[in-house]
Amino acid sequence: MTPLSKKHDLKKGIYILPSIFTCGNMTFGFLSMLLSVRGHFTTAAWFIVGGIVCDMLDGRIARLTKTTSEFGVQLDSLSDLVSFGIAPAMMMYELVLKNHDITRGKLGIAIAVLFVLCSALRLAKFNAEAADGVVHSSFQGLPTPASAGVIISFVLSHDLWLNLNAPAELFEKYSPAELAALNFRTIPILINAMPKLFLAMPIVMIILSFLMVSPVPYLSFKTMRVSKFVALRLFVLIIILVLLIVVFPQNIFFLIFFGYALSGIIFFIPVLLKKRRRNANYSNGYDEHDKH
Repeated sequence: MTPLSKKHDLKKGIYILPSIFTCGNMTFGFLSMLLSVRGHFTTAAWFIVGGIVCDMLDGRIARLTKTTSEFGVQLDSLSDLVSFGIAPAMMMYELVLKNHDITRGKLGIAIAVLFVLCSALRLAKFNAEAADGVVHSSFQGLPTPASAGVIISFVLSHDLWLNLNAPAELFEKYSPAELAALNFRTIPILINAMPKLFLAMPIVMIILSFLMVSPVPYLSFKTMRVSKFVALRLFVLIIILVLLIVVFPQNIFFLIFFGYALSGIIFFIPVLLKKRRRNANYSNGYDEHDKH
């Protein structure tokens, strides 16, 4: 075997490596759907967490090994649609929408379909802009993994509320929040809010759907450039975050994904108000010019 052919075989192997993680992402998504249909929602949610991990790794491996390709981009989008579009929508339909007093029936199906369609539109828009060479410093619209993350983190936290490992007599003596505090692996305030969030999930799904296809900017960690001083602080923050995930795994996932989803709205509102003020000033100036 010549050195050139060896190099070609090595390159071929490196191309396969990121695709393995991409296929792993799709596999986790499909398994999550099977589990949701069978009613094993917590395990299904953890499979989507596995899909998110695979999605984070495949792109980074491809960039590190300089093996990004159009094939990889398209395969990644198909995997994302399965794991972060169809799987979470099916999970929410089986867990909430088909049993909810308001969304029971066709409305629940419509909300689930809306989520899937907006996920597909979000991914198609991202691919089209990438093909045209359009580069944004931030994501335009809520990324599909983050949208799925909001849903699965709700499922994981709600599972804690339903399964506070305590004898029946303790439920008569303590509130759910107090039991959660005794459990040491939950955040009491968040656990107490779970029943209300459960009822609001149809609205949350609609909001998430529109956020995915909106122009609301979201922080992209892929394009972040930090100084050494900031990198050190960021490293410390990551360590603290990992420790919190170990102590409060489900609840911290919930806070991370919900916080990220809200961050785009919080930062977009001042930009929108500033833009409207600028347009109003321009319009007023134009009217004054016409009078003269």
